[in-house]
Amino acid sequence: MSRADRVAEALAERGLDLLLVTNLVNLRYLTGFTGSNGMAVVGRDVRRFITDFRYVEQAAAQVEGFDREQGPQDFVSALGDGWPDGELRVGFEDQHVSVRTHGRLRDVIPDRISLEPAGGIVEALRAVKEPDEVERIAAAAALADEVYGMLREQGLVGRHEREVAFALETEMRRRGAEPSFASIVASSERGALPHAEPADVPIERGTLVTLDIGARLDGYCSDCTRTWATGELPGDLAEAYALVLRAQEAALAAVRPGPRGHEVDAVAREIIEAAGQGEHFGHGLGHGVGMEVHEAPRLARTGDAQLVAGNVVTVEPGVYLPGRGGVRIEDLVVVTEDGHRVLSGTTKQLMTVE
Repeated sequence: MSRADRVAEALAERGLDLLLVTNLVNLRYLTGFTGSNGMAVVGRDVRRFITDFRYVEQAAAQVEGFDREQGPQDFVSALGDGWPDGELRVGFEDQHVSVRTHGRLRDVIPDRISLEPAGGIVEALRAVKEPDEVERIAAAAALADEVYGMLREQGLVGRHEREVAFALETEMRRRGAEPSFASIVASSERGALPHAEPADVPIERGTLVTLDIGARLDGYCSDCTRTWATGELPGDLAEAYALVLRAQEAALAAVRPGPRGHEVDAVAREIIEAAGQGEHFGHGLGHGVGMEVHEAPRLARTGDAQLVAGNVVTVEPGVYLPGRGGVRIEDLVVVTEDGHRVLSGTTKQLMTVE
């Protein structure tokens, strides 16, 4: 069954006839189109793809199984006709559509067609990866491991955080990928900022450096955090590392089909809280990864979705000590029928990289 067929099934369950797909990531997932302007209408017997003049040839090469159209210069006006007969309930991706765009759609689409909020239909399908998708994510994860290997050889001490981040992202591009997000390089007390931006400050000896990188390769992302030492550590930082590693490995062992996101999150959180560091772990345990670096499902206190085979998630507890430094350890993991498979290959044992 094609992805568009699965969308049509989901529409029937929600009492909708068609889905208007305007989000470019969802559009790529359903059609294969990688351009920057397009939309699709999907239903039981409808496969309509529209793009503009710039992408007609590209769509001909990439989009199969859809009736391809070239829209007019006023792109949205293509939706003024081409609909099946009769009254229709058409879902739209409300989490991606602005109020202004919705008003324009309502002006163009015939009155016999109602527009219904239907966000999340494609995202729910994307949350369960097909085998080929898993292997693409695994390839992106392997590339990130290679980039970490390059950095180990180059060293850290004396280099500026911003320089290291630039080198990491340059190496990704040299290997045919793009960063899936802005790389994090956070040393010393800046490691206590979970989403620190690399600064123009030198990395000192005898501290921790948190490195969070991801590659986007062939349309799919990876995400991996490692925290390295730059020499002998003060006792509190060494203890924080050991605690986070213990919590990460315990939560990783809990990843399998069946538990809900909040249940896996609790495994790591309870260990960190029992050590008296609960207030220093303020984010969720993890998130889905795929065509975007943040997808469903969520491993967090509010994560209610049940893990199923094909989910790809991060497991990334952290402890952040204000004024001292921080530790985060993150693996990328695919849920399998009988457990999980770790896609991240860089060692998690505390490494000293000077």
